[in-house]
Amino acid sequence: MARTALILGAGIGGIVVAETLRKLLPAEDRIVVVERERDHVFAPSLLWHMTGDSDAAAFTRPLSALSAKGIELVTGEVTRIDPAIRSVEVGGKTLTGDALIVALGADYAPEMVPGLAEAGHNLYTLDGSREIRAALDAFEGGRIVVLTAAPAYKCPAAPYEAAMLVASYCKKRRLHNETTVSVYAAEPAPMMVTGPVVGAQVTRMLEMKGVPYFPTHQVTKVEAGSLHFANGATAAFDLLLYVPPHRAPAVVKAAGLCAESGWIAVDRETMATQIPGVHAIGDVTSIPLKMGRPLPKAGVFAHGQAEVVAKNIALAWTGKGEAARFDGHGMCFLEIGGGMAGVVSGNFYAEPTPDVRMRSPNPIWHLGKVLYEKYWLWRQL
Repeated sequence: MARTALILGAGIGGIVVAETLRKLLPAEDRIVVVERERDHVFAPSLLWHMTGDSDAAAFTRPLSALSAKGIELVTGEVTRIDPAIRSVEVGGKTLTGDALIVALGADYAPEMVPGLAEAGHNLYTLDGSREIRAALDAFEGGRIVVLTAAPAYKCPAAPYEAAMLVASYCKKRRLHNETTVSVYAAEPAPMMVTGPVVGAQVTRMLEMKGVPYFPTHQVTKVEAGSLHFANGATAAFDLLLYVPPHRAPAVVKAAGLCAESGWIAVDRETMATQIPGVHAIGDVTSIPLKMGRPLPKAGVFAHGQAEVVAKNIALAWTGKGEAARFDGHGMCFLEIGGGMAGVVSGNFYAEPTPDVRMRSPNPIWHLGKVLYEKYWLWRQL
């Protein structure tokens, strides 16, 4: 009997689970991916686009390429999810699966901070990256601020990378004597889940780049070129680059899938929800760690979780293969500018605290990120 795997979202996790299932399941089984966008954007490359080191065409691909791999693509907005019967509504039509994998990611909510969207540019979108690129090209000196608008967000390294890349950009344009690049962060230290050692390393990198760092500054409003913080401090800026607050998609909340955390709760080894036949992967989930913070939202984890879910569904449907478990291991590159990058890696499930280390920045790790981008786009799309 033919079965259908219904996958919501075509980010890194959605693409990996779809392609892995296609390899493991019989041809008569359907793999259906629902995605509102027509193109896949490789998000780690947005920072290079921001500084003019990469064009969007280099890291975007049409999702229609999935059809050549035997995967059905449905383009449209998911307007309703009924997890109990594993069905969704898209464009007025109802789709139902024998397995439902929710990989819808996180929505951005800059409107949660009054004045933020109007005053600054979103680091996490292609449009925002384009705006930053234009703003930097026209910039002639002044105060640049990189802001994290909430203490938890995906890609924990990104705002720190952005600040160092912008500082390098200004130095290259000989604007560094007339420009300050500062980081104001809602969190008390960089990349909190990685621990104090890695956090201190990132802080030192910022110092070496001449980037002042102001932790524990929760922004409350933005107005007239000024940031206002909960601790009473203010900061002036001429150019504002921000990481927006994140929240689960409204359709996920309406389906009753969110736990008290505001995200989907899953078994941390299998990514199964409490509803039979329903899994969730990637940024739409929250996995608490022993140290009191959640597993970071990052593409590397979505990738690993997707493979686990696909293997376990294939085992359940075909009886072939072995049970898989997500073990919490992950890594990410950390760009510092000047063709240099470090790499952070380790076991985030280690207890009582994650066992994570950073390897010092060098040109080899930067090349590694360049090659990984090319590999991902060639291999997956």
